[in-house]
Amino acid sequence: MKPPQISIIIPVYNEEAVLPALIDRLYRVLDAMAEPYEIIFVNDGSVDRSTQLLTEQFHRRPDATRVVLFNGNFGQIAITLDADLQNPPEEIPRLVAAVRAGHDYVGTYRRDRQDTFFRRYASRVINALRERTTHIRMTDQGCMLRAYDRSLVDTINACREVNTFIPALAYTFAATPTEIEVAHESRHAGESKYSLYGLIRLNFDLVTGFSIVPLQWFSLIGTVLSLASGALFVLLAVRRFVLGAEVEGVFTLFALQFFLTGIMLFGIGLMGEYVGRIQQEVRQRPRYRISAVLEGRSPAATRSAA
Repeated sequence: MKPPQISIIIPVYNEEAVLPALIDRLYRVLDAMAEPYEIIFVNDGSVDRSTQLLTEQFHRRPDATRVVLFNGNFGQIAITLDADLQNPPEEIPRLVAAVRAGHDYVGTYRRDRQDTFFRRYASRVINALRERTTHIRMTDQGCMLRAYDRSLVDTINACREVNTFIPALAYTFAATPTEIEVAHESRHAGESKYSLYGLIRLNFDLVTGFSIVPLQWFSLIGTVLSLASGALFVLLAVRRFVLGAEVEGVFTLFALQFFLTGIMLFGIGLMGEYVGRIQQEVRQRPRYRISAVLEGRSPAATRSAA
């Protein structure tokens, strides 16, 4: 059996409603390419029938299917794809062609995005903010259909970070990155597993994990406020000597003190985020436990061969 040239990695979490359609379309596309491939399904603790469906698919196509019930050897090209079918598997040949053309990282951005107006607008704002703070250029950070060549995957695997955003990390190492436009469809079935909090948390991880600009902003704001506070103190002192005591000035000082206290608390919280990341790196706790890995020839296929 030839080693796979293409690896498709698909995280799965409670996707029983969409898995049959995904499996049908995905295998049909890859079979038509006539190249050795493997599909790695990573089942992240699903509580529905996702595990059963993936196990059945492994027994049907053990030659090209690997199921991780929560790493393995990847092919020369690794492609990530969400299981919700919003990024059509039919776009995979275009990503493979881009890698074969000499690009070590192929990002994508969605054409005619099938999401709500709020989701599209919020995404544009977050993309712009992330690019200004991290200098990582990704037109559409929410599109997970991406391709990486073998050397880039090895570099990413050598990193010992716990909290990270793989597309952004890959971009920082990529020598010849590119982006292509891909189709986007409505969710085939089920509902999005990302809540508003999850999206905010993801972008907070992205900014704090790849930039110290927030800390630099805090330092700049602190410097400006300190200078302004000093100037205000001088002004109040001069007024006291010239005009005498003013009761109203007490309220001004209280308001200023409360404002500065709020800024300091925000800064402490922000620095605490960085300290928390240092703690996670030092502890190096396992992020998951693998209960089983289904790979190789199934027992049924072995008996048939015999």
